[in-house]
Amino acid sequence: MLGTLQTEKPHVENKIKIALIYGSTRSGRFCDKVASWAAKQISTNRNFALDVIDPASPPARATAGVGDTHDTAWLRQHVGEADAFVVATPEYNHGYPAALKSLIDSVGAEWQAKPVAFVSYGGISGGIRAVEQLRQVFAELHAVTIRDSVTFAMAWEQFDADGTLKNPERAERQMQTVLKRLLWWAKALREARNAVPYAPAA
Repeated sequence: MLGTLQTEKPHVENKIKIALIYGSTRSGRFCDKVASWAAKQISTNRNFALDVIDPASPPARATAGVGDTHDTAWLRQHVGEADAFVVATPEYNHGYPAALKSLIDSVGAEWQAKPVAFVSYGGISGGIRAVEQLRQVFAELHAVTIRDSVTFAMAWEQFDADGTLKNPERAERQMQTVLKRLLWWAKALREARNAVPYAPAA
C-alpha cells in the first residue's frame, strides 16, 4: 500500500501552481524562445501546474491606455493564484526591462511569501546583473528568491531558429536544480500561508 501511495501522481489541486513570467515586450523578442524552453521544463514535472503571464499578451494588457499598461484585475488573479514564479528576463543595459518592472509593480500583496526563480539571458553576462537587481525588488515585496538560476550567455548562439537549445544538457541540469528547490520553498510557504496568513506580518 505504501509503495502504491508513493507512486501516485499529485492530485491536480495539490500541484504547485507556477506562473511563468515573460520579462520582455519588445517586438521580435528573444524572450519567446527562452520562456518556451522554460515552460517545457516546468511542464514535464508532474508536481507543477503551469500558468503563463506575458505582459505583451492581450489578457494581461489594459483595454485602454498606451505603453506598459496592465490589466491589474487579471494580474491580481493570476499572481494571487500562483504558489511560485519563474521569471524569464533579458538584461538591457545592465538592468531588467521596464516592462517587467511595470508588471511587478502593478500588484502588491499577491507576491508575498512566495518563491521566485529566474531564467535569464543576454550577452556575456547571461542576464545575471538583471537578476541580482530583481532580487532586491522581490525582497521589498516580501517574496523569497531562489539562490540558483539558469543563465544563457550569448543566448542567440545557444538556440536555433526554431527555438531549440543546441546543447541542452547543462541548462536542463541547472533547471532541474532550480525546480527542485523552487518546489521545496513553494510547498513550505504554501503550508505556512495556509496555517497563518502572512498579511499581518507584512
